Parts: sequence; C-alpha cells; structure tokens
Amino acid sequence: MLFDLPDHATLYQAILSRNPGYDGRAFVCVTSTGIFCRLNCPARIPKPENCRFFETVSECIESGFRPCKRCHPLGPAAEADPAVQTLLEALSKNPSRRWFESDISQMGYDPSTIRRIFKRHFGTTFLEMARAARLKAGFETLSQGGRVIDAQLDAGFSSPNAFRLAFARLLGVKPSDFVENALVKADWFDTPLGTMIAVSDNTHLHLLEFANRKALPTELKKLRKAVKGAMGIGRFAPTDQIEAELTDFFAGKNANFQTRIALHGTPFTKQVWRELQGIPAGKTRSYGDIARLIGNPTATRAVAQANGANQLAIIIPCHRVIGADGSLTGYGGGLWRKQKLIEIELEYFKKER
Repeated sequence: MLFDLPDHATLYQAILSRNPGYDGRAFVCVTSTGIFCRLNCPARIPKPENCRFFETVSECIESGFRPCKRCHPLGPAAEADPAVQTLLEALSKNPSRRWFESDISQMGYDPSTIRRIFKRHFGTTFLEMARAARLKAGFETLSQGGRVIDAQLDAGFSSPNAFRLAFARLLGVKPSDFVENALVKADWFDTPLGTMIAVSDNTHLHLLEFANRKALPTELKKLRKAVKGAMGIGRFAPTDQIEAELTDFFAGKNANFQTRIALHGTPFTKQVWRELQGIPAGKTRSYGDIARLIGNPTATRAVAQANGANQLAIIIPCHRVIGADGSLTGYGGGLWRKQKLIEIELEYFKKER
C-alpha cells in the first residue's frame, strides 16, 4: 500500500471538514450512489454507513464505482491549481510567445515553485512546454515544404543555431536531417491531452507519441535507424486515419482503432504489446497479470520494460496497466494523462454494460 489509511471514523471526519490534506491519498466510495470522490468533494456529504475508503482510484474502479463529476477524482491536482490554469490558458492563447522566468515573476508567481508544480504533474517545466509549443509552428512550416530559416522565424527563434538545437532536443534530429520525399514521414497534431507526433509510411503507422515525452528523441532515433535514416516531415494516409480515430476516441464515439500499425520490437515485446491490445477499454491489468497471460509468470519485470518500450501510445494501451497494489504506476506520457485516459475509457465501459 502507498500509506496506511486511518480508521473509518478519522476518514469520515475528513469528509465532514472537507480536509484537503487527504487529496490524492484516500478516496471515498459511496455505496448508495455507486460514485467515488475526493474526501473534500463539495457534493452532499454521504452517511457514514454508505462510505467505503480506498487508497487508490484503481481500487475504486475495480470495485465497480465510477468517478464523481463534481470533484473529478481522476483529474490531476494540477487542474485545481489557479497558477497552473492561468499559465496554461496564457500559453493556449499565444503559443508563439517566448516565455522567461521573469514573465512568470511578473504574473506574481515564484518561478521555482512553478517549475516544481509542472514537473511533478506534467513531467516537464512550463518553459519547456512553451518552447515545444513554439517549435510546433516551425515544424508545421517544414512539413509544408518551407525553408529552415522560415521555420525558425515562425517558431520565434532569433538564432538559427538555437532553433536547430531546440529542434534536435525535442525530436533527436536537426531539421536538415530530415529527408525530402522520404518513404517514412513524421507529423504532429493536437489532442485534448496535448500534441502528439505520428510517424507513418504509405500503409502503416510506426510511432504515435506525446510530443513532450522525454523518451521521444530516443524512440525517433531508433526508428530512423530501422528505416535506414530515411525519415521526412509530412504525413501519409495512416497519420490522417489515426488523427481522425483519436478525434472520435476523445469525443466518446469509438474506442476501437483500425489504423494498421508496424511493431518494432523483439518477439517478446511484441507478444506483450498484443496482450495489451486485448485489455478492454475501461479495464486494467497488473504487470503480473500480463506475465501470466503470456504464459511466463516470472517475467513481471520484463513485461514492465516491454510496456515502457511501447511506441504507439493509446493504440497499444500501456496506460491500462497498473501496479500490483492497484496504484496508478508511472506512464511515459505523464501520470496525469494516464488518469485522463482511464477516465475516458470508463465511459466506454459503462456504455457496454
């Protein structure tokens, strides 16, 4: 367990006082409504005999409870932080703006505090997030056949070298390393959970990943090696298809993906990935469960490594794998995204019941 839960009376008193100290550390499942909440939920306080307490959202989900629509227990705590919301809204309104710590200070926030908050909840700092947003404009210019100098200016970089370095830091390659008329092309598009990068050829999708995932440069480097370096900027039909399917997925219309995918991995990792694809939307499995299902019950650690090596986010649902204790374990795209994906898929699960 993550920590020892206090007794029922103590936790119920936390509900009565709407104590924020237990936020993210304990959840209440209300048997009379079938809903689970944060202990400081603003909804009507349930009777003590109708309350069951769990340490993780996964335990609540596995016990058949659905998340409250008022306190959003699956949502990250960052969403309730006014500073985070203010900065994200400012970035959304002007993604090409060059941000500095002095800008954050002028808004009345401590830069070091903001850095810690964003790092904890999103796996990246606000300044890194803003830099990635600017690079997107340059990437779009290159994907349309524009010159590197035009992409640099569109991305708001005054120095060509700074643009190349920032581009290489995000994608693992310099703009000039992309090949024109390549058989494999990379492009990106927006989703409700952030920008995603897709790499496809004329028939298959090879990579789908969140743009701010730290492992992305390494993943792209491996993929470029697999295709002998011949990667360009742009898109083929599989990228269009997966973008359309993800739009339907996030809109609650369809959780099934038909885009043809190419798997780059060892026979063992491919076996794990295929097992992940068999987990229904709205359900979860532990690493140990996956190991047993593939007939290798002692391979829990290897299963976890294969899970982390997945290069096709959401399509191969590694976000549906949880810890043995029911906790939401790490996720390359950020734990907050894992929480959101589980929340979205619970709606699909409820529709099928």
